Amino acid sequence: MRSGLRVLLGLTTAAALGLGLPATASASTASATTRASAAESWSWGPIASTDAKGWAGGKIRATSAGLRITGDLYDAGGASTCSWLKIKWLTDQGKYRTATFKNCSQSRTRSFHVNAGYMLSSTAKVCRGTSTRITGKCSTWDGVWAQGG
Repeated sequence: MRSGLRVLLGLTTAAALGLGLPATASASTASATTRASAAESWSWGPIASTDAKGWAGGKIRATSAGLRITGDLYDAGGASTCSWLKIKWLTDQGKYRTATFKNCSQSRTRSFHVNAGYMLSSTAKVCRGTSTRITGKCSTWDGVWAQGG
């Protein structure tokens, strides 16, 4: 009798918890949908290198898989130099991720995108360099987006 009562109590508890989960999940899903539709994109930039020969700007967009950082990187430095953009973001797991882009063409802009997922904040800086590496003249890290404004 006791083992039957334990099984019955276990099933009752599992059923009660099971009934509570869908209501909570749908409420948080509705809240996330409302937030995403209220503010689907945020603009950032322009951020310029210290010599003002490279600059970048763009948008942060909400997607079903988190946030996406998009934009354009411009270069006005000359034939032998390039503009570099470095983006750093903090994930919801507490880890930093980075992405780096370069543009060595004065005649066209370089479009870029980063699927950052669920991030807490992001910063970016624009630097000058060669076609293989950043050599200097970097801007300071500029805030691109932060959770809560």
